[in-house]
Amino acid sequence: MSRRDQIVLSEAELRELLDAERVAIVSSLGPRGWPHSMPLWFVARDGEVWIWTYAKSQKVRNLERDPRATVLVETGHEYSELRGVMIEAEATIHHDFETVIGFAKELTLRYAEGISAVEGDARAALEAQAPKRVAIQFKAVRTATWDHRKLGGSY
Repeated sequence: MSRRDQIVLSEAELRELLDAERVAIVSSLGPRGWPHSMPLWFVARDGEVWIWTYAKSQKVRNLERDPRATVLVETGHEYSELRGVMIEAEATIHHDFETVIGFAKELTLRYAEGISAVEGDARAALEAQAPKRVAIQFKAVRTATWDHRKLGGSY
């Protein structure tokens, strides 16, 4: 077994990582061909990473031109603690209000402390923002995972 094989995350470990971590770095190809990397809140839906952002943002313009993206979710401070996933993905940009608002509610529930529903003023605020936003779904083409804790401190 290779060192690489020893550090791969299982499906359950990958789900746990995506549920626990709060920021995904999404890299798209900018207009000059350079990677454009941005930190974003996300929700994992059926193993796929989803984000929402302004429809006129640079990342959306990049993904409209070329839907290829790399999504990185990682954690750890010391080298022996590093674990994460790098997902090479095809982005699907959702513009329709129902998809965008449905995802916005899901994202809000994930990140807002102590709420179990999006109602009243919070719901109105999301509905006001939704027409200016898109939800982006990243469909994995290739995935690489790692968990250096599995090496037990030896490299």
